[in-house]
This record gives sequence, structure tokens and C-alpha cells, in this order.
Amino acid sequence: MTETTAPIDLASGFDPVSFDTWRQLVDKALKGADYERRLVAKTADGLRIDPIYTRADALAGVDGIAPGGAPFTRGTSESAQDLGWQIHQRVVEADPAAANKVIMDELDGGANGLVLQIAGPGQNGIRITSVGDAATCLPGVYVDYAPIQLVGGIGGLQAAKHFLGALAAIKKEEGGTAVSRLNVDPVGTFARYGSTWAPIETALAETVAFAREAAQADRPISSVLVDATVPHEAGASEAQELAFLAAALVTYLRAFEAAGVSAKDAFPQIAFALSVDTDLFLNAAKVRAARTIIARIAEASGASAAELHITAITSSRMMAKRDPWTNMLRTTAACAAAAFGGANAITVLPYTWVLGLPDRFARRIARNTQLVLQEESQLGRVVDPLGGSWYVEKLTNDLAQKAWGLFQDIEAKGGLIAVLSSGALQDDIAKMVEARTKAVATGRQELTGVSVFPFLGNDGVKVTPYPQVDATGAAVSRPLTPHRTSEAFEALRDAGDAFEASTGKRKAVFMANLGEIAEHNRRSQWMWNFLAAGGIEGLTSSEGYKSADEAAADFKASGATVACICSSDEVYARDAEAVAKALKAAGAQQILLAGKPGELEAALRTAGVNDFIFAGQNAVEVLGGLHKTIG
Repeated sequence: MTETTAPIDLASGFDPVSFDTWRQLVDKALKGADYERRLVAKTADGLRIDPIYTRADALAGVDGIAPGGAPFTRGTSESAQDLGWQIHQRVVEADPAAANKVIMDELDGGANGLVLQIAGPGQNGIRITSVGDAATCLPGVYVDYAPIQLVGGIGGLQAAKHFLGALAAIKKEEGGTAVSRLNVDPVGTFARYGSTWAPIETALAETVAFAREAAQADRPISSVLVDATVPHEAGASEAQELAFLAAALVTYLRAFEAAGVSAKDAFPQIAFALSVDTDLFLNAAKVRAARTIIARIAEASGASAAELHITAITSSRMMAKRDPWTNMLRTTAACAAAAFGGANAITVLPYTWVLGLPDRFARRIARNTQLVLQEESQLGRVVDPLGGSWYVEKLTNDLAQKAWGLFQDIEAKGGLIAVLSSGALQDDIAKMVEARTKAVATGRQELTGVSVFPFLGNDGVKVTPYPQVDATGAAVSRPLTPHRTSEAFEALRDAGDAFEASTGKRKAVFMANLGEIAEHNRRSQWMWNFLAAGGIEGLTSSEGYKSADEAAADFKASGATVACICSSDEVYARDAEAVAKALKAAGAQQILLAGKPGELEAALRTAGVNDFIFAGQNAVEVLGGLHKTIG
């Protein structure tokens, strides 16, 4: 007989502590500093991220929300099935036979679903012009167990028809219940390209007609995609993405209703896609909030969202072309966020995705990222692992509420197509892009390997460039064009590479590091990284100059035209004026000083210092100016 013991209350020896008591201790530690500025962060949507949360902050009644119950914040399954989510890897080889080889390699390596990107106007991918092309992609694929998804773009409807025909010719596997998703998406296509394969109302009607045809297939197939990756890749905030998702869903439901199909029958034909990036908790909350919003719309429409399917794709917006090895860190964090948020399927883009066609190694790393998180980290074994966290529950609720308000604004302006046609949504997203670009340029948002800790040199990555894409044709509204967060710094790096290619040497700034290493190292290392982020090399031939004459002599021998003085405030007060004068006499066309000058500014400028470089400046503008001076 097994003896049982009463549970031990580990907190019983401690007196309860109130929030007010905690706040008093924090205010004491801050010593007069502003609590809001020091400890409260804000998301792009202005949502508060507090330093501590209590039960009172959590979503009301959260303890009563069980996995599998409305509003589905905690997922649509009462228990983790298998390993929690499906691994759906993307295939982009142009030739269908070559694509099949990649497909089989992905499946053999552990993927259990495929995302087939279809070539068409404005998009690389597999060239599908017939049912035969579609069938060529699928030999050896048991689609009833390892389903396919399509990324069709402007050619999405035609490709979906070809694959529907190819699927009809494949014998149904007994016991297989996987749903293939043909993902026709005229709304997302209209948003992304400013047009679609037909006038948008016609394209919506054709999509519904196709969905009704696909519903008669002898295996489960969904036909329509609500794709919130489109606004994300164009720079939208999390709430804007979710508002787009809600408005697109309602647009499709209305199109089905106009064709006589009820929301109850339409919902099983609709799948959802979201982008996820490196902000783990915010993106997990975004996936959870999406599920809540979809469930609310389903409830209002008389439908059920219990079987809704969300595919999370690691963001290409966050990925860098320079030192792309760092993209592995980004995609791992994003994949974890999607898993914590309860995505049904996850696609990890290869680390070279934004450079060119992924090779076998890049695809294997992307696939194995998911396998490690499933098999070793066991992330899929727990249903909604973040559920019950007061912080995450409040963040999920705040995000859903913010997105719902934006969705209502879209509806008040006539719906998503009207808002896209007027350019209002594009303008709102452009404001987010401007704010994010400024945050990156000023260092408030750091990009590893790009704006901080850059690798100046050949990173050793070689890829096959993507084929040239076909033109998209005339747009009837302004497209939500994708862009990446690192583009401004990459343009500076490109300018540096072009200079090196034409002259045989890099653009460079001479580093006049003064005093001992301990005195100058903090600023000299920061300055070297600052310059390297813009493709400019920091030159030095000394561990620290002891005199102005030494620094001036080495500057003259370096061949540089710009010099930067680096050291501590104490050394600046003692030596900076003399060093600036010596560098000026040695021919420096521009003299910089690392750090804020304080009371020394007037004297230093008189001695020859032109500019002061310090954290918080717009690095893109400063480095762009240096490129012009040096070049």
C-alpha cells in the first residue's frame, strides 16, 4: 500500500506582500527616477508591458477557460496530440520534378506537411501550368497523412484547380484524415499586389465557387486562406495584423453568404496564416488572440471555430542578409513563440531565405529547429504552456481588444477592400514602419549581426539567386509591399562593398584610441561596431596612444581621411584638444569623438572636432554622412 503525504505549502513561512508594498520598495530603489520611463515598456500598438502582474491583471475568469473550450484562447484540443504541431516546410524549386525531390527530402527528414509556393506574377516558386505539373510534385507523398498547403498569389486559383485535379487522382489512404489546404486568397492577393487575377468581386465569387467544388472531394480539403502574413511583411503592428485577419475573414464569410453558403458550412473551408518573429511572449499572445477573435466572429456568425487551423510562418521581415547565420537564432525564437501560442502547423523559413534558393543544409537546419523543439524541448507536450501567466493572459486580452477596435474601424469605413482601395490601411501601416525604422536607426531596437555585433567581412554564405519573377501588371490599389527591418543598414553595407570592389580597399575611419585599454576600450569597441554596421572599417595600430604626436603620425601613415578620438571622459578632459589639433595638422578632413562632449564641446570644436558620435543618434544618417565624406 502506497503511503500518501499532504502537500507542502512552500509559501506558508512568508507573510503576504501587497502590490503597494512592492511598489514602495521599487520607488525606493529607483531613487527618484520615473517609474513609467524606467520600468514600463510599450508595444508598437501602445500596449503596456508592466514589470509585474497580479491576478487582478489577468483576463477575467481565466481560471475557468479550459483547453478546447470557447473562446479557444488555450487551443482547440483538450490534450496535446502527438508532438503538438505539424512541421510544414516550404518548397520553392521552379521545376515540379525538382520540387518533388525536395519534398521527399523534407518528408524523409521529419516534416509531416508541405507548403508549396507557386510561381506567378511577382512571386517565385514552382511553375504549375497543368494538372500534370501538379501531379509531378506529388509522387511518393501520402497527402492523407502529410498534407500540402499552397502559397499561390495571383496565380492561386488556377494552381488550386490543378492541384485539386491531381489530388483526385491519388488513392485515398485508409485512416488518413489530414486536410490539404489549397489556400486561394484573393483578399490577401489584392492587399499584397494591389490587384488580383480578376476584379476583386469576381475573384471572390470564383473563389467561393471553387470552394464549393472542392468540398465535394473524397478527402478533406480546405480552399480559402486568410493570410495575415501580408500586412506583417509590409510592416504592420501585431494589432493591425489581427485586425486585417478579422476583416479578411468577414469579407470571405460575406462572399460565401452571397453565394448561398452559410457561415457554418463556410468555416471548415477557411484556414489562417500568421507571421511570428523574435518577441516570444508578444507573438505567442498574438496567436492566442487570433484564435479568440476568430472564435468570436464564428460565434456571431452561427458557426464553430473548434476546428480552426492556424499556420505560423517565421517572419521574413525580421531576417537579415548580412551574417545570415544569426537568422537561425531568430527563427528558433519565432518557432518557440508559435509553439507556445498553440499554432496548429509551423513553417520555419531557412536561414538563407532572403538571399536566394535554400540549399539542402539550410532546409535541414530549418526543419531540425522544429524537431529539436518538439523532440528534445518537448514544447508540444503541454497544452497552452503560457496559459495562466497573468502577464500573458493580460497581453493576449489587451491585444485582442486593440485589434478588435481596429477591425471595427475597418468595418465602419466599408470593409477591408474599401480600406485597401482608399489607401487608409497602407497609410496606417506606413506610420508603423516609420516608427520601427527610427527605433532601429537610433538603437532602441537592436538587430544582432546588423546594427549591433556586425561581422565586417565575408560571412561564407553562398546561395543560388532566385529566378527573375514575372511582372504583376497594373495595380488598382497601393500594394502592401514587403520590406525587411535591416534594409537601411544593408544599403550602407552594400555601399561599402561597392567602394571596396572599385578601389580594392574598404572605407575606413582611423581610431585614435587614447590611454590604456581600460580607459578607451568601452568606447573604442562601441565605435568599431558602430562603423562596421555601416560597412566602414575602424583602423588602429596601437593599443592606446600616449601622446598626440603618436596618434597623428599613425593617422598620417594609415591613409585615412577621417579620424575618431576614443577614450574616457577623464582622458578627454586631459588630452582630447591636443590630439584633435595634431590630427587636424596631419591632414584629417573630419575629426569625430566618441561620446557626448558635455562642457568640453566648445573647446573641442575649436580644436578641430567636427562631430560627436554617441548612442541614441540616428546611426543610418550618421553613417550615410560618413560614406559621403570618405567616398
